[in-house]
Amino acid sequence: MRPRFGILATLVLASVPLQFAVHGQAPNPDAQQLVDFTNRVNDYIATRKSVDAAAPPLKQTDEPAQIHQAQQALAVRLQAARATAKQGDIFTPGIAAQFRKLLRPETRDTGTKEAIKDDNPGAIPFKINGPYPDKEPLATVPPNVLAALPKLPEKQDIDYRFAGRHLILLDARANMIIDYVPNALP
Repeated sequence: MRPRFGILATLVLASVPLQFAVHGQAPNPDAQQLVDFTNRVNDYIATRKSVDAAAPPLKQTDEPAQIHQAQQALAVRLQAARATAKQGDIFTPGIAAQFRKLLRPETRDTGTKEAIKDDNPGAIPFKINGPYPDKEPLATVPPNVLAALPKLPEKQDIDYRFAGRHLILLDARANMIIDYVPNALP
């Protein structure tokens, strides 16, 4: 019995390197975090599409009051659909750590730091599923920082923004905070 078990164990252990050679390298945990992030953002977009489809169609308008009203109505529907949403649902601890690692080299540059501070509203009160404060500026994210972060789906009105040291994921269509990375900036 012992020799058979030894042979079986040797065969199993010998096949492990072969499996990686056949299927490629072992999965990169950093890449897995970024794929997880993309999947979570896509799930949010699917939720938004679902609540949007259940609402009456909006008429095209240039009236700020009607646009604001449509934003608020969408936000209310999203808040109901995401009633249990909390910080870390999209930016899990692992994803947040990966984002901090991606931001670190980009924010060492003095020009980038100044660009982030330019429109940054600083420490503002906000919460998940809550509105981005109307009277606060929206800090633009420098191009080199955007290039370092995972690309967000196009034409979905989902944006990265900074508020103080935090990186916010903002639904611009609903003017709503989806999630954030606390203390993303060093």
